[in-house]
Amino acid sequence: CAPARVRKWPLDGLGGAWGGPVGALTLSSGHLCAPGRVRKWPLDGLGGRGRHNGRVTDPTSDPQTLDPQTLDPQTLDPKALDPRIAELLKRDERGLVAAVVQQHDTGDVLMVGWMDDEALRRTLTEGRVTFWSRSRGEYWRKGDTSGHVQWVRGVRLDCDGDALLVSVDQVGAACHTGDHSCFDARVLPAVVGRAAP
Repeated sequence: CAPARVRKWPLDGLGGAWGGPVGALTLSSGHLCAPGRVRKWPLDGLGGRGRHNGRVTDPTSDPQTLDPQTLDPQTLDPKALDPRIAELLKRDERGLVAAVVQQHDTGDVLMVGWMDDEALRRTLTEGRVTFWSRSRGEYWRKGDTSGHVQWVRGVRLDCDGDALLVSVDQVGAACHTGDHSCFDARVLPAVVGRAAP
């Protein structure tokens, strides 16, 4: 995420050590990324080979690229979502973006929730996942009543700006039914496709 040199970022968004797994947020080529390893430019925000929409990305010329140092979670405004992040979001008619929650070490998809700017701000600055409840019309921080806390390990924004990928350390079950994942109970019949040999 940095041109012509290698950078490392703090780990856990809570002031952790340097190096190792998922860490502080950066933005490159329109993607939120949580670098967990040393990277050399050119790379896109999702760890690719410097290509975005078929072209080589140059963090110095992309208007949606943010300086990684300015997105250190310790420097984000705790009272308002950074306007540089806010302008990248493509919200639905209710002002929301989908947030897919994934266990950081196994890759298990745990659940999908919804965030507005305030829920995203809380998630980025408080170290725990906060959603906007469409049914209750209020914010809810995962685990406040159940104890099944989701500790933030990283957040990424997809290429269209309308979905977030939140990497977490899940405590207990992610689903309100008690299942590990909200996708455990309802398996639909589907024809399995295979690539030609």
